[in-house]
Amino acid sequence: MKTFRKKLLGKASAKKPLRKASSKAQSAMEYLMTYGWAILIIAVVLAALFQLGVFNPITFAPKAPPGSCQVFRPNGPGTTSFINLEGVCSGELPQYVTTFPGNLNCSQNTPATGWITASGSTAYSSFTTTAWIYYRGPTPSCHCQTIIGDWPCWGGTCPGFTLEGYGGSWCGLLYVGGNIIGWPSGNQFPPGQWEMVAAEYNGSTGYAAVYLNGQLFASGTLAVSIPLSTTTPYYIGDPAWQPGGYDSFNGSIVNVQLYNTTLSANEIQALYLEGIGGAPINLQHLVAWWPLNGNANDYSGNAYNGQIHYNVRFVSNWYNGYTPP
Repeated sequence: MKTFRKKLLGKASAKKPLRKASSKAQSAMEYLMTYGWAILIIAVVLAALFQLGVFNPITFAPKAPPGSCQVFRPNGPGTTSFINLEGVCSGELPQYVTTFPGNLNCSQNTPATGWITASGSTAYSSFTTTAWIYYRGPTPSCHCQTIIGDWPCWGGTCPGFTLEGYGGSWCGLLYVGGNIIGWPSGNQFPPGQWEMVAAEYNGSTGYAAVYLNGQLFASGTLAVSIPLSTTTPYYIGDPAWQPGGYDSFNGSIVNVQLYNTTLSANEIQALYLEGIGGAPINLQHLVAWWPLNGNANDYSGNAYNGQIHYNVRFVSNWYNGYTPP
């Protein structure tokens, strides 16, 4: 009889842990029912903030204010004696980048959207130009998306150059004096990310090349013997032959550099490795430097300051799509 009672008591005591477990599970379900929506909303908000780059380490990196690094020419613009860099020139990220509104309308008669012009005053037979770009896309077939150029007219033997970022099959990649380096078959600069492009032309040999992120992208030999003229303005973000026209750049451009010589492949690679806030090299041949970090001023010491037209903006939240080299 005593043994039977012990068995019954044992079974009853075994049910107590089961009741406790069931009670805990019920409490957990009630907690999730009460606070589940709040947890879900918080998760969605955190994901959105991450997508916007709020948690990107670059967001908290030191930023260079406008004009924090510049070229000092003690003997004035156009001179090359004793020139050097002054300020914080360690390649800090820019505080701002310049964004261009673009024009997705295929009509040449559309209203002006926005571009930058800067004056020049010399002539030279060779050049290198570099820039960091971010193209938003998409690319209509009628657009060529000009990055920089000093083209005073269209076609023929115009004494100038134009570097284009994107475009349809009829667009050129680099125009020099009316001659063209076309896009490599099936290739164009990838949209939706920051990348450094560079273009150069050697007036003695006719060799021209375009680089993407420090690597050769396209090249060719052009039959051009005329000197390039900088007596017409440089155009950034739009072609000189039609300011505000349908080839306006749809994205951001920053750290534009112009040299009156061809840089070596190693120098172009070094510029890329400096990152988006890198300072110029080969200062003896630097013509102009437009960081486009909060203004359109030229920080080469040659005073080729730019003028902003229409809807060009400077933005600080630009980090998405940028990976330091």
